[in-house]
Amino acid sequence: MKKFGLIGKTLGHSFSQKFFTAYFEKHGIDAAYSNFELPVINDIESVFNSEVAGLNVTIPYKEQIIPFLDELSDEARKIGAVNCVEFKNGRKIGHNTDAYGFQQSIKPFLTNQHERAMILGTGGASKAVEYVLKNIGISPIFISRNPTESNQFGYDEINNYMLNACKLIVNTTPIGTFPNVDETIELPFEFLTPNHLVVDLIYNPAKTKLLQLSEEAGAQILNGESMLKEQALKAWSIWNH
Repeated sequence: MKKFGLIGKTLGHSFSQKFFTAYFEKHGIDAAYSNFELPVINDIESVFNSEVAGLNVTIPYKEQIIPFLDELSDEARKIGAVNCVEFKNGRKIGHNTDAYGFQQSIKPFLTNQHERAMILGTGGASKAVEYVLKNIGISPIFISRNPTESNQFGYDEINNYMLNACKLIVNTTPIGTFPNVDETIELPFEFLTPNHLVVDLIYNPAKTKLLQLSEEAGAQILNGESMLKEQALKAWSIWNH
């Protein structure tokens, strides 16, 4: 039986284990999928030594895992974050399937209104989102708790001019994830319009407070579930090619 798994810090409400367990059952695949909760990334060696055939990586280790790998795919190197590890000929190869998943999920919703985007957060997931948006010709700005670069702004700086310019808003932070469902990012929601698409990469709950308030203001909304399914299937194809 082949073993696969997910590494992260807290995985009690993880999508991957449920998704892959159901996928293996449906397709009659002799495999198991486990959660590996690591208090610190240095504990990863014990997972590598447990004869896993493939790994997914989630918060907060998508960037921290890179020094522990032997090689990166072109995409993972350009993005600077890894969410999928392939084991091949004794080598550990880092991939990024978040980018593919995100692109597949937003493709049907994009219009010519979406020339600019506002990305909430600057962690590993935001790097995959930035990579995809730049590839399809959408220029992003970032909102960060600690803005350090010229295209980063603080949450208190978001105003109607920025929202008018950025009709695509993507939340890559964990704010609002179960069980903290009442938490949200304080946007000036009154400036959202039906031309805005607000994407929250969170999938639990299916409609975060951010998405609820955006929808009430008239914006289109999309959660992270389709992205997760797409990135998981892409990971499966990498492990089995």
